[in-house]
Amino acid sequence: MSSATPAAAPFCLLFDCDGTLVDSEVLLADIMGTILPEFGLPFSAQQYMEEFRGVRFQTIVQTLESRFQALTDSEFSALEAGMRARMETRMRSELEAIPGMPAALEQLGAHPKAVVSNGPEPKIRCALESTELGHHFGDRLFSAYTLNVWKPDPELYRQAAAAMGYAPQACIVIDDAAVGVEAGLKAGMHVVHLNHFPEEERTPEGAVGIHHASELPAAIARLSLQATV
Repeated sequence: MSSATPAAAPFCLLFDCDGTLVDSEVLLADIMGTILPEFGLPFSAQQYMEEFRGVRFQTIVQTLESRFQALTDSEFSALEAGMRARMETRMRSELEAIPGMPAALEQLGAHPKAVVSNGPEPKIRCALESTELGHHFGDRLFSAYTLNVWKPDPELYRQAAAAMGYAPQACIVIDDAAVGVEAGLKAGMHVVHLNHFPEEERTPEGAVGIHHASELPAAIARLSLQATV
C-alpha cells in the first residue's frame, strides 16, 4: 500500500485509547494506588494522575524502584499480572467512553481510523468492547507491546501510520496525555490535544487544544481546510 496520500483525501485519525477514547485513567489510578503499596512501593491515585498519566507501566515501576526499593523479577511479574487482572474486571463493569466521544466518532465516519496505545492489545480490545466503540476501528489496533516501542517515542505513531498506508503529514493524532502529544509532534503529524485539565496542563506549541470530545469534529474540519489552502 502506498504511503502517498492525495491532498483531498481525508486525514487518517490515530487515536490514543486510555483517557482519549475511554475514561479508564481514573480506574487505573485507583488500582495502582492500591496495588503498588502492596509490593512496597508507596503510591497514590493522585500521583498517577499528576505525574504518570499515559506512561508505560514498567517505566512507572522502575521510577518507583529507584525511589524506594527494587522488586525481584517474580515480584514484578506478580504485580503486573495483578494490576491487569484487576483492571480488566473494573473495565468490564465500570468503564465508559469519554463524554462526547461516541458522537464525535460517528461524525468522523469518513476518516480512516486506528487506535495507537501504550497499553497491551488485550486491554485495548477490552476497552473498546466495554464501551461499544470497537466497530469504528475493527482490527486497526496498534499496541506498544506488540511493536515494542512506547510513547513518547514517535516511532509508535510512525509505524501505525505506515501500516495504515499514510504518510505522517496525512495523519492526525488525537491524544490526551503529554507523552502522546509529544510523540505525535515528533512524528511530524498534526496533533489534537484533548486537554482534560486546562487549568493545570498546557497544550504544546504545534498542537491544537480542545477541552471536550464534542469539539473534535470541528477541530478535524479546520485542519482539513488548512491542508487544502
